[in-house]
Amino acid sequence: MRLGGKVVRDGRDRAERARPHLHARSALQIQGEAPGTKYRMMSGLLRAGKRSIYPPDWPCAFDPVNGQAMCRARLCTFTFSFMHVMLSNMNDDIPLARRDEIARRLADGRPVVAATLAVEFNVSEDAIRRDLRALAAEGRCRRVYGGALPITPASAPMASRIDVARERKSALARAAVSLVRQGELLFLDSGSSNLALVDVLPDDFELTVATNSIDIAAAVLRRPDLQLIMMGGSVDHAVGGSVDATAVQSVEQLNIDRCFLGSCAISPKGGISAFGLADATFKRAVLASSAHSVVLALTDKFDARAPHRVATIKSIDCAIVEHDLPRAEFAALSKAGTSVLKAEPPASL
Repeated sequence: MRLGGKVVRDGRDRAERARPHLHARSALQIQGEAPGTKYRMMSGLLRAGKRSIYPPDWPCAFDPVNGQAMCRARLCTFTFSFMHVMLSNMNDDIPLARRDEIARRLADGRPVVAATLAVEFNVSEDAIRRDLRALAAEGRCRRVYGGALPITPASAPMASRIDVARERKSALARAAVSLVRQGELLFLDSGSSNLALVDVLPDDFELTVATNSIDIAAAVLRRPDLQLIMMGGSVDHAVGGSVDATAVQSVEQLNIDRCFLGSCAISPKGGISAFGLADATFKRAVLASSAHSVVLALTDKFDARAPHRVATIKSIDCAIVEHDLPRAEFAALSKAGTSVLKAEPPASL
């Protein structure tokens, strides 16, 4: 309608512009849109709903689903309930195909970046992070800032490494126990090789064992001849123990006679390294509180690479290695400034 040269729109015009069945139909069409698009469309509908898309002079409207007339209040309730159900369904829709593709790349040894995957799959970074959390919980990747790294044998969670190469680890433990002295306070860092050490500790040495590992603590607790000190703090799933600030503060209060340090990777040039920053920080605190330090290293640890250096080789008093360590590696370790003790072959050989 035109009044005084100006166009004035009455309530009927406003109603025409804000047809609720069109909004409902748009919501129905969302299911066929790309993932990023449908979330933007739903957000737009929600914002529009908050501004009251239905004019105040419109008493009722048509329900496109049931073909019935609805009052304005019921229509608003219907629209928001409908959108809530749709959002819930979209959030519950597990993106198995996307997750399987990410898992395939990790299995091929390729690191993944959350921002890059979000662009590639046209989803939010939060959706990718949920995928990575699920894969990490299944032990199929290791979460790092901004993405995830593929799992290697050395970086696998401790729970999955306990039953691997048991006899080889026992051989290392039997060689290491010769270094233990009566009455010492030992620290057994979280690691499957150090777990094997618990079974061979002398039962008449009046030893006290401190540890940050859940599995090692449980093993020590089964031996009444050993005293146990457990480091507190939040437990890291991959490490299998506590390595946070609380654990660091706890270990700094100890005067450790001999620590058996876990190693994710070892080399004459790179020293002792760890995969996680918190784990590396904790190991440095253990070293600083220890009078003597020992590392038990399977041969495959010499082929591994980890980003966070814990210590140089010369800062370790003794390295216990397997019987089949190549002669060149053995000589390089000795030259780097540490004592090297070679274990006997496993009983099965």
